[in-house]
Amino acid sequence: MTTEFIWQLPTAGDGRYAEAARLRRGERNDKQRAPFTDGVSDPRGKRFNYFDYLHQVARAADISGFDGLRIGHDFDGDDSWIVAGYLARGTRHIKLLTEFEASWGSSVYAAKNAVSFQRATNGRFAWQLAQGADEASRSRHGDQLPQDEVLARIDEFITVARGVQTTAPFSFKGRYFEVQDGGFRGPLAGNPLPAIYLSGDGEAALALSARQADVHLFDAAPLAELKPALASLRALAAAQGRGVVAGLRLDVLARETEEEAERDAAREQSQSGVRAALVGSYAQVIDALAAYADAGVGSFVLGASPHLEEAYRIGEYVLPALRARLAPDDRQAA
Repeated sequence: MTTEFIWQLPTAGDGRYAEAARLRRGERNDKQRAPFTDGVSDPRGKRFNYFDYLHQVARAADISGFDGLRIGHDFDGDDSWIVAGYLARGTRHIKLLTEFEASWGSSVYAAKNAVSFQRATNGRFAWQLAQGADEASRSRHGDQLPQDEVLARIDEFITVARGVQTTAPFSFKGRYFEVQDGGFRGPLAGNPLPAIYLSGDGEAALALSARQADVHLFDAAPLAELKPALASLRALAAAQGRGVVAGLRLDVLARETEEEAERDAAREQSQSGVRAALVGSYAQVIDALAAYADAGVGSFVLGASPHLEEAYRIGEYVLPALRARLAPDDRQAA
């Protein structure tokens, strides 16, 4: 499998500079001042909102040669499926990896939406089913499921969604979902399934991915710490007679020199949803990502603030050289 590179969409906010606090770039109310120096006005006014900015980031990722765009699930932000639909017509090549929770509703209805999405985008839709926040946070949003049952619900959700897309009639009775003589027919039948991305630490999460996922996304970690988990995922998937791609969610800060990168990294950075960042010169970042790939990582979800400008930077100075190094006969222009 060719190594894929997915850019993180800043659904929870983004800034103009690497040290900026999270904000909805380009969108403000009457009490917020424009992010410019005194005396400089913003001619866009309220005609430009955060969806317009997300469209710019998506186009930057598409133009810069990324394979996909991860649209994160944000309880306090816009719905990831709606954002994905908005961006689908403005992009041509990239996969739209859309994160949501199994508490979203009916797995059959989610599968129906996914089929329509696949038909509209020529198969560019993918799912990331998230475990969600802690039990108290999920409860505030109407999800009362105990924390120790979240993985089991995801398991059933995928089983039912895959079943109705591939089999008719399809019946299933589980603890969380039930279908009697269902299954898609007509134009909804026989369409490509969305690739399934799962995540999470621990043996139970890895075992679920071994049964159900196409890709398991690990959180950022030093390679030495990650290798045992990679080996465990491979072993669990092999026991199921399957192969699961290992993915890595990682922020990157790459500059011409290590000194410049370290200087920018020393500024206060906005929260990005990962535990660590890879900081260094372009050559150092390429070396580090190549080492992860050599160890078995086949999918990278990368991010950096500000996401618009950094998508072009990584797309120009990192991806072409990294792809050429990983697969000399399968190069892709930025």
